[in-house]
Amino acid sequence: MILCFGELLLRMTAPGRELLMQTGRLDVHVGGAEANVAVGLANLGHASAMVSMVPDNPLGRGAVTALRGQGVDCSRVAVRSGRMGLYFLSPGAGLRASDIVYDRAGSSFATTPADAWDWDALLTGCTRLHLSGITPALGDETAKAAIAAAEAARARGLTISFDGNYRARLWDAWDSDPRAVLTRLVALADLLFGNHRDISLLLGRQFSGDGEDRRREAAEAAFAAFPNLKHIASTARHVDDADRHRLSARIDTPVGAVQTGEVAISGIVDRIGGGDAFASGVLHALMSDRDETTAANWGLAVAALKHSLPGDFSLFRQADIDAFLSGGLDVRR
Repeated sequence: MILCFGELLLRMTAPGRELLMQTGRLDVHVGGAEANVAVGLANLGHASAMVSMVPDNPLGRGAVTALRGQGVDCSRVAVRSGRMGLYFLSPGAGLRASDIVYDRAGSSFATTPADAWDWDALLTGCTRLHLSGITPALGDETAKAAIAAAEAARARGLTISFDGNYRARLWDAWDSDPRAVLTRLVALADLLFGNHRDISLLLGRQFSGDGEDRRREAAEAAFAAFPNLKHIASTARHVDDADRHRLSARIDTPVGAVQTGEVAISGIVDRIGGGDAFASGVLHALMSDRDETTAANWGLAVAALKHSLPGDFSLFRQADIDAFLSGGLDVRR
């Protein structure tokens, strides 16, 4: 079983392509980076569980119900006083980029003391832990909790995946040292979801993402700095406009790399959660004992498909990956 640790959120989205508060209504979706991975893996046939903290009110209960409905084990999600973490999205349109406003300060999850998590109990029965850089970005207590989770998982011999997910607006909201915190977490990971920009932050030197050779240079530097790393998985996204992106995937190992071709994604419905969908596709392949080429292709397939769904969750199954990779776009009957 893979255990995902992070905050459950409610996403409030302006309808259609409107700006926030342009009209008097918002669409509500449940999300959160780690929860998105748990849901994606559950739909791909894997046992996944969530560790989180929510308020004991209809918002918290509704978020848990949404995850449970997708097959995620929520027995490790606890309740305490506080509020539900929220974020607000204005979807992009044309040459206007999407924009996010966070409203997470003082949430039940963000204010949980680091020593409130019993990792010996929470990790029982699990073989893998998944974390992201969003949890430590929320504050000192969540940063300590993420590090404690990773240290406990490493001591138990679990494999650890970590998605950099750097969020400047969250880190800038408190007296943080993101490089120091993220370096400790990546040092414990077997699999890093991140690109040359993440590696530049971790190592304090600049790397370019222009061309495969320069991406490889960044990966080799990361493998040298973090001996536990076995894989680095990343995507390269080119944004033509809000409705058309081009996406490719890459997986580096200490001895080489595989890179997919570029896929054009048009008619985008919702790009939020695409990176988490990529992570679930890559993890799906590696947890199924497939090679790095398969992992890159499955990750790219799930990420591309996620752009067709509203909300944060990836709801795709292996048959959808196979259909995507076969190139068939006609109606399946």
